[in-house]
Amino acid sequence: MPDPSSSSPSPTSPQHGRAPSTPALRRGLKVLGTLLITLSAISPASSVFIIAPGVVGQAGSGALWSFLLAAVVGVFMAFVYAELASAYPLSGGEYAIVARTLGKLPGFVTLGLLMITQLLIIAVIALGVGAYLEVLVPGLPGPVVAAVTTVGATVLAVFDVKLNAWITGVFLVIELAALAVVSALGLFDPARPLGELLTSPVAASPDGVVGPAALGLIAGAAAVAIFSYNGYGSAVYFGEETDDAHRGIARAILWALAITVASELIPVTAVLLGAPSLEELFGAENMMSYFVTARAGSTVNAVISLAVALAILNAVLAIILITSRMVFSTGRDAAWPGAVSRALAAIHPRTGTPWVATLVTGAFATALCFADKDFLLVVTATSIVAVYAALCLAVLNGRRNRSTAHAAYRMPWFPLAPLLALAALAYVVWQNALDPAVGRPSLAITAGIGVVSALYYLLVVRRRGAWELKGAEDDA
Repeated sequence: MPDPSSSSPSPTSPQHGRAPSTPALRRGLKVLGTLLITLSAISPASSVFIIAPGVVGQAGSGALWSFLLAAVVGVFMAFVYAELASAYPLSGGEYAIVARTLGKLPGFVTLGLLMITQLLIIAVIALGVGAYLEVLVPGLPGPVVAAVTTVGATVLAVFDVKLNAWITGVFLVIELAALAVVSALGLFDPARPLGELLTSPVAASPDGVVGPAALGLIAGAAAVAIFSYNGYGSAVYFGEETDDAHRGIARAILWALAITVASELIPVTAVLLGAPSLEELFGAENMMSYFVTARAGSTVNAVISLAVALAILNAVLAIILITSRMVFSTGRDAAWPGAVSRALAAIHPRTGTPWVATLVTGAFATALCFADKDFLLVVTATSIVAVYAALCLAVLNGRRNRSTAHAAYRMPWFPLAPLLALAALAYVVWQNALDPAVGRPSLAITAGIGVVSALYYLLVVRRRGAWELKGAEDDA
């Protein structure tokens, strides 16, 4: 494997065009290193084993179409992310981009949504470690395992980002190998032809009877499948640590989407093709464990479960790396009171990483591991819809006011991608509004976070006049 990192001059040197007093991350990652961390944050194995069963439970074998439709939306959003990230490859990620293209108020609202949900997502994912380790060690206390996982990942995240690129890369290879095994179990000995899945999809009714899958169910499940691919845009958070970021980050985003779609769509298709009984698959408490055990036995299922637990641990590490960059950026931009902002913007002199922001991120995420999981899911379920919508508007406005005219990547067929993505997001919002258990409360909470963030900006931040949008280059 090529070296995902290389040494480069300090970003505070004159060739980087920055004042030495401005906190700056250390460049050194190559595109491969950024790609490894990004894919680890997406964690295809976690998506296949944790999110995909929800899609199958809703759409049945029509889940194949759901994942295909979601991939199309993913392409649209990847184009949006790639163009914006090539213009502003900043550690602040989405909020830094939206603030520069739509204005500071929308940017701060985006920041508020991300600050809340990113910390909660770490806890949601960490809670999955215990669930899969229970196959090997029954009775493990889930919140305690999640907290220990988060603490360990936080310690690793303080070290050099190049070291973390290698660590996440090794774990990523393990989880992709597990997905390759699952794919082989279904593809090499299918129980039904592919044409049957494409032309005659079936799903289970609430009473367990298997019949034709309605188009509405398939389309509704695509809303969930969209989020199983989510995370390819996270490459932008390492823009200030990646060499030739204006070009490299766009490539990392597009490659991340392509690899993610392949590594999730193929195993899901294999499970639907190879399950001995679709009725038993749909009714299983753990669909993936049922499939692996039925095709290869309990020993292979235990090994796969361990690989999934490692994949989740890897995802926790990667998302802490991502979130800490955003928290660092908020400190550098003076989003908080002076002492807090200065502390969050601190860079470790040896590792070149945002060590205080990393520890703060880990501390909050560890505490949240003991919160109610259903509450965590409700809060995080729809916030990404608002962020996606803001990015679509940002790329449209960026072309209009030429704030993204310097972008090294320009999407094809503009403005088709952002307009179709907005239409898909509107459908997702509608589907969530019809769900009284999770979707509707989540939309209300997302709106509430947005309102509170806007009020904080208008009543505190703007009056103080201290919020500065800083980046790795003077033109960012």
